Amino acid sequence: MNRLLGDDHAGHALRAPSGLHSFNRYEIKYLVPSERLPALRAELAGRMDSDSHGADGGYGVWSTYYDTRDLRFYWEKIEGLRFRRKLRMRHYGDRTNVGDDTTVHVEIKQRVNRVTQKRRVAMPYRLARDLCDGRRMVEHDPSQTAFLEEVLELISTLDLRPVAMTGYQREAYVGRDADVGLRVTIDSRVRGRDRDFGFAADAENRLIVPARLSVVEFKANERVPYWLTDLAARLNMSVVRVSKYCQSVEAFGRAPRSIFHIPDSETVEV
Repeated sequence: MNRLLGDDHAGHALRAPSGLHSFNRYEIKYLVPSERLPALRAELAGRMDSDSHGADGGYGVWSTYYDTRDLRFYWEKIEGLRFRRKLRMRHYGDRTNVGDDTTVHVEIKQRVNRVTQKRRVAMPYRLARDLCDGRRMVEHDPSQTAFLEEVLELISTLDLRPVAMTGYQREAYVGRDADVGLRVTIDSRVRGRDRDFGFAADAENRLIVPARLSVVEFKANERVPYWLTDLAARLNMSVVRVSKYCQSVEAFGRAPRSIFHIPDSETVEV
């Protein structure tokens, strides 16, 4: 089922514990200094609607990424393979309140040429751990069977294990009228850790992107509208090829820092 990103209800239907959800889209990423965010927010608010789940400063997004011992998924991203994918477990909201019955998402995100494809299912955290860490099939809706079998095959064949965690505060805007299908996200205070991968673990995270920078993404079903690319140009927003997962891997010394790494001279512990 394709998801219309501009529909606020549909945009968050992925959080409901139902069948398999999938969608394709184009994504453009920017790094934006904090002093330019007020102007960006003002422009977006005039043309788009705020995500109803992101009022009062947005919401937390926490992800545990799985990879091989030799970081196959990481290197596929760095080398820019036309087809690449990664497996992650994701939670929206306050991670400190996550329990066995909290809804999380198991997701395969893949890139086919310039198109990003996502497929994911929602399930209780205990079942997600049984699936991804215990490597066994769990109770599920019949519509999810093929996807969960693919997850299990990936984990078992490639011997995947948790490698990195990322977290950030997200503000989101959804398109309206002619821009239905458009979504813009602003991710700030991008943090990570390289151990203790339980969402609710009492573990220290540290900034993996300097605090003065936010990662902004334009996401569209077909093409980003001219007014938005013009806005990016007026605000001197620079397109970047940044991956929060790769940034976390490199920040903790799991791999040499690539040419895409965001310098962390201003990174501090939090």
